[in-house]
Amino acid sequence: MKCLLVLIALSVAAFARENFVGHQVLRITPKNEAEVVLLKELSQLQHLELDFWREPIDESLPVDVRVPFHSLQPVRSFLAYNEIHYDIMIADLQDLLDAEQQEMTKSRALQPRSTDDFNYATYHTLSEINSFIDALVQENPNLVSKIVIGQSYEGRPLNVLKFSTGANRPGIWIDTGIHSREWVTQASGTWFAKKIATDYGRDAALTAILDRFDIFLEIVTNPDGFQFTHTSNRMWRKTRKPNPGSRCAGVDPNRNWDAGFGGAGSSSSPCSETYRGTYAHSEPEVKAIVDFVTSHGNLKAFVSIHSYSQMLLYPYGYTRTPCRDQAELHEVAQRAVAALTSLYGTKYAYGSIINVIYQASGGTIDWTYNQGIKYSYTFELRDTGRYGFILPANQIVPTAQETWQALMVIMDHTKNNPY
Repeated sequence: MKCLLVLIALSVAAFARENFVGHQVLRITPKNEAEVVLLKELSQLQHLELDFWREPIDESLPVDVRVPFHSLQPVRSFLAYNEIHYDIMIADLQDLLDAEQQEMTKSRALQPRSTDDFNYATYHTLSEINSFIDALVQENPNLVSKIVIGQSYEGRPLNVLKFSTGANRPGIWIDTGIHSREWVTQASGTWFAKKIATDYGRDAALTAILDRFDIFLEIVTNPDGFQFTHTSNRMWRKTRKPNPGSRCAGVDPNRNWDAGFGGAGSSSSPCSETYRGTYAHSEPEVKAIVDFVTSHGNLKAFVSIHSYSQMLLYPYGYTRTPCRDQAELHEVAQRAVAALTSLYGTKYAYGSIINVIYQASGGTIDWTYNQGIKYSYTFELRDTGRYGFILPANQIVPTAQETWQALMVIMDHTKNNPY
C-alpha cells in the first residue's frame, strides 16, 4: 500500500510539473574568443529555448547549457559545424528530477516531531521549511525569534530567523535561496539554523560571536520562485511578478540591486534568466532586504549564498575598479576556503566577482558593500557541473558542513575586526 501511495503521489506531482524528458545539459568548452562570440549568438536564439546554467563569458570558463529535446539536433549541428567541443553532463534531466522527487516523497513518510527529527539530508518544500522555522523558534525562545521583513509579490511572508542574546547588537546577515532553483542553498540554510541553535553555549567560537552579534538568516529569500520550482518548473530561477507586455514572468533578484544597475552582465529582456527589471529594487523580495539593511543600520557582515560552481566571491561585480578593502577581503576568503576544503577536500576558487567569473551588474553584495558593510561575500556552493542545480540529496549535509567552516571564519573575523 505504501508503495502504491508513493507512486500515486509521484504521478500526480509529475502531471502538474513541466516535463524535462530528453533534455540534456551540455558542457561546452570554447577554445578561443571567436567561439565565445558564437556561443553568445547561439544564446540569443530564443526559439531554441536554451537555459544557460553557466553563460558564455570567456574562453577560460566552461559553458553549461540545458538543451530541450526539440533543440538537441540544431544545437549539436551548430557545435559540430563550428568545431566547438562539448560533453554531455546530464543525458536526461528528467531522470535526475524523478530520483529527486522519489527521495523527497519517501522522506515525508516520517513527519518530524521536532527539529531534532527533521531530515536535513533531503530537500523540503516551502511549507515544510516554514514549519521548521516555527518549530525552531518554539524550541529556543531565549535565542531564536522570527521576524517578517515583508511580503513577496504573491503575498508570502519573507521570514527571517534572528539569533540574539542581547539588545542593540551589531548584526551578521546570511541569506539562501535568492535564486529559487538552487535547492542546496535553502537546504543548507536550514542546516545552518539548527547548527546555530544547537551550538550556542557549546561551541566556544560561535558562542563568542553570538555574545556580541545578532545573526539574521533568511532561508527562503525568493519564496514565490521556490514554491514554483516545487509545483510547476523545477528549473525556475527568478521571481514570479508578471512583466507587463511580455509573456515571460519574473526578474533575476541578483541583478535588481542599485549597484551598477542596468550595466553589463544583466539583461533588458524579460525572457532572459538575468532580466534586471524595470528599475532597481523593483522586486518586493529585494526591497524588503534593502529596507531591513537600511533600518538596521549596523550590519557588519552580509553573506548571500548561491549554487553552483564552488566559489567564494567578494565585490565588485559591476566594475573592474577594486574595492577599497580588497586585500583584507581576499585574505579572509583565502582562510575561509582553506577551512572549507579541510573537511572533505572540496576545492573552491575565490576572489572578486568580476575577476573570478564575470561582470554582473545589480548584484546583492556590491550594493551591501557600498552601504558600508565591509564583509560582504557570495558563495557558490557545490558542485562544478556534474549535477549542477540538481545536486543529489546525499550531498546536502556535507555541503552545509563544509560551508559552515567558511562562514565561521568570516564571522569570527568580523567579530575580531570591528569597524
